[in-house]
Amino acid sequence: MPPHTADTHDNDNYATRTPANRALANVVGSTIFLSRWLQAPLYLGLIVAQAVYVVKFWRELIHLISDFGHLNENEIMLIVLGLVDVVMIANLLIMVIIGGYETFVSRINMRGHPDEPEWLSHVNPNVLKVKLAMSIIGISSIHLLKTFIETEAIAAKTNGTEILMWQTFIHLAFIFSAIGLAYIDRLMPAPGHSKAS
Repeated sequence: MPPHTADTHDNDNYATRTPANRALANVVGSTIFLSRWLQAPLYLGLIVAQAVYVVKFWRELIHLISDFGHLNENEIMLIVLGLVDVVMIANLLIMVIIGGYETFVSRINMRGHPDEPEWLSHVNPNVLKVKLAMSIIGISSIHLLKTFIETEAIAAKTNGTEILMWQTFIHLAFIFSAIGLAYIDRLMPAPGHSKAS
């Protein structure tokens, strides 16, 4: 005789409910399940935020092209790093929008599309967290590099050294967090596999 599992126990409980209780349970369950669509406007809002970053990118690029004759090497490098920073933030937004929607709201049904991102085929909350952490480290690296380039201006401030120190500590905290997330992800059993008892 097969063991009485939790699933069969739940099914027995559901079968013994009165029709009114079953109808109420179905309504509550359906409402909770449909509530995931409340996140859809949030992802649409992030698309608008990404459009703002596109405008910012092109303004900075036009500024670089039009004024490059009057800019020194450090100023050009800072503008280029700013452009890279915008691109990395846009990449982060794309991962949150597509990965978050696919994971928490609904399937996008892009399987087999030639432009389907490689990471989308195996996206799950753990993979998404690690990828987001790596993107945040990249963005933090750009900001830290910009601070090092602006060392003279930073040093002129009364708390310049403290600013540099805290940015370095925060960057290291992001790195250790990403390592921790990646390690936890490795410890998690693969989908469809369970640890042997």
